[in-house]
Amino acid sequence: MKSLYIIALVLCFQNIQSQSVFNKDSIIRTIESRISLPTIPDYTINVTKQGAKGDGIKNCKSAFDKAMKACLKQKGGTIIVPKGIYKVDGPIHFVSHVNLHLEEGAKIVFGSNPKDYPLVLTSWEGTALYNYSPMIYGFNVEDVAITGKGTIDGEGNGLWSTWKVLEEKGKLLSREMNHNQTPVKERVFGDGFYLRPQLVQFVNSKNILIEDVKIEDSPFWCVHLLKSKSITLRGLKYDAHNKNNDGLDIEQSSDVLIENIDFNNADDNIAIKAGRDDDGRNSNIPSENILIRNCRFKGLHALVIGSEMSAGVKNVFAYNSEASGYLKRGIYIKTNSDRGGYIKNIYADNIAFGDVEDAIYMTSNYHGEGGGLHPSKISDISLSNISFETVSNTAIVIEGYPNFKVENVSLKNITIKSAKNGLTLTNTKNVIFDEVVIGDKQGVPSAVK
Repeated sequence: MKSLYIIALVLCFQNIQSQSVFNKDSIIRTIESRISLPTIPDYTINVTKQGAKGDGIKNCKSAFDKAMKACLKQKGGTIIVPKGIYKVDGPIHFVSHVNLHLEEGAKIVFGSNPKDYPLVLTSWEGTALYNYSPMIYGFNVEDVAITGKGTIDGEGNGLWSTWKVLEEKGKLLSREMNHNQTPVKERVFGDGFYLRPQLVQFVNSKNILIEDVKIEDSPFWCVHLLKSKSITLRGLKYDAHNKNNDGLDIEQSSDVLIENIDFNNADDNIAIKAGRDDDGRNSNIPSENILIRNCRFKGLHALVIGSEMSAGVKNVFAYNSEASGYLKRGIYIKTNSDRGGYIKNIYADNIAFGDVEDAIYMTSNYHGEGGGLHPSKISDISLSNISFETVSNTAIVIEGYPNFKVENVSLKNITIKSAKNGLTLTNTKNVIFDEVVIGDKQGVPSAVK
């Protein structure tokens, strides 16, 4: 059955521009059918019964640990967090079949002492390594959820924010270990390397639901799903304005539904990633089969693919969404010649943007980085029914390499009211424009005087 699905999906995506063999609704239904919500047993436990106190003063770490252990003993259940402010000095580590439910008015505020966060196997900007535990972390778990109308606060604007200017040593070492394929067990970071932890991360996990909660003040990326599958993310609200506060980072993960989310982030709202350089290429775990719909974008960039995408990104559908405020870029596809891999079968439809710096930007030469040994292939991109207001820099940029051209791109019903610069196409093949208007729409030319 799985092989038939793969064959059907490939056939549907062939010659995406022609539309004759491309049945978007059928593919979306197929992806939806593969996404399962978590199964949670009926057992419930209230963190206040385990010693938690919602006064914003008492450290409630042990109460959350006790609740999680109780659920483990019962083979799962729901942990209730009632109204109040719960200070937690250290991470919450998930076990399978658990729903962490934050009732309306409940807020979990994580402490900012790095010594409270043990090293765990994670990934930092696409490189596998051991680093400080994310504040909510699950590894090899299934049927897990974070739900409710409460708030998760990473307190990232204090000590953690001072680490941004100190991270270069750790960042460069991690990339060197990646390129040298240093065994992961030897990639031990933590003290002295200043690599900030994510707020929420699930790794090698499945049947994940994160719904309705508010995410704010993360030290680094807000929600990171890594090498996981069957994921539902919906109804979330963001207020995250620290450095690198991506809203959702979907990395080497598959069968993902992202819907009805209010983004307000200082970095990418949604970033689809797939590992960096050698780590990504050697993993053969792409990000694929991702649905994005009915979302409201606000922040730096709205929809991003890359730049860590070395295992490949394919079959992404974004539609029926809108943006507000000023964005740096609306749709941003980025890679370079260190990455390798591919970005293909990307579909965006019916998205209304406001003012941006660049409207649509696809580049194989991100930041001019890369030694030229591993260029990436960008192909089969369909963008339709997309509007922008004022573009302060460039309306459309599509940039490939001479021997690795960006190809098979369809731009249909694209409206940009005004732009400082119109269009830059370099090293492209088979780029089709249909009803694309930049500036005032022109009709009959003026008569000769």
